Amino acid sequence: MILRINLNMIFYGKAVEKTAFSREKSIKKINKGVIFMKMLYLDCFSGISGDMTIGALLDAGGSFSHLQNELQKLPLVDEYELNVYKVVKNGITSTKFDVVLKNEEHGHSRHDHSEQDDHGHSRHDHSEQDDHGHSRHDHSEQDDHEHGHSHKHVHEHHHGHSHDHHHEHHHGHSHDEGHHHHHNHSHHHRSYRDIVNMIQEADLSEDVKDMALKIFKKIGEAEGHIHGVPLEDVHFHEVGAVDSIIDIVGTAILLEELEIDEIKSAAVPTGSGKIHIDHGVYPVPAPATLEILRGVPIAQSDLKAELTTPTGAAFAAVLAEEFCDMPSMKVVKVGYGAGTKTFPNHPNVLRVIIGEEA
Repeated sequence: MILRINLNMIFYGKAVEKTAFSREKSIKKINKGVIFMKMLYLDCFSGISGDMTIGALLDAGGSFSHLQNELQKLPLVDEYELNVYKVVKNGITSTKFDVVLKNEEHGHSRHDHSEQDDHGHSRHDHSEQDDHGHSRHDHSEQDDHEHGHSHKHVHEHHHGHSHDHHHEHHHGHSHDEGHHHHHNHSHHHRSYRDIVNMIQEADLSEDVKDMALKIFKKIGEAEGHIHGVPLEDVHFHEVGAVDSIIDIVGTAILLEELEIDEIKSAAVPTGSGKIHIDHGVYPVPAPATLEILRGVPIAQSDLKAELTTPTGAAFAAVLAEEFCDMPSMKVVKVGYGAGTKTFPNHPNVLRVIIGEEA
């Protein structure tokens, strides 16, 4: 049997070089004589954010204990706690992943979702707004975000994020519901170089480091472009926040654990409406998110909310080798990651489908 692996992907008719991560994985598979590739499809019909992605990967078989152990290799252990629990979104049981920051004035509870700590921090990452009031980007306006992100996106590295997530946990426990991440980001304002050094010095695998660094670089370049500053001078209030680092490095850890060789994605819906940023009221997608999505197919959505955060946009832009409808594969696992908000007729979840491609 001949194993044929295409080292180029077709991007709506355009050949694009595959990621180094995928190429190295392909070479390892060939050397081991494996005759199939393990593919992951991002079915982001409701957008994508950092916490939704981790929730979906855990739901698809990723190990929470492994994730915790690997994340402890970062010098952030005393700054956060992780919560994972099941919620039901419009009839779909899914996994909710939250990062709860310690020592925050209000005890911030995740979220990537475009978070914006009530401080105006716009973490961008989860375009969601946990029903905890976190709004990772406080998009006030409709923080309906499918993910519930209320991101205030104060992009600009000086963002002042105010993660206002509102996680919906239907649980008995109080996840800080309302987690008002109010991180006072004074200590969370990390520079791009600080983040790079932190990841490079951690005792993580080279694949995980490489993936995480590419994602941070993508976000940093977008922020720098929007604000007119060099990459090295970019400071991340949002992305530099602990939960953003956890989302990005955590996603890389789980993708490696699940032994994913190739990632494909549906077109990315960004939502519609307007969001509040430190500089005023802006249209969805927010400037940084749109910049990150250059070259990525965007799907139209009538939902008045921010569905995709900068972190989620970076996952799609950096990790996906092809944007397409559901690809041919033998389905092995399916995972659902919950967003924060709940919409009347739309399940606010990210679905990941893992399968084998012969």
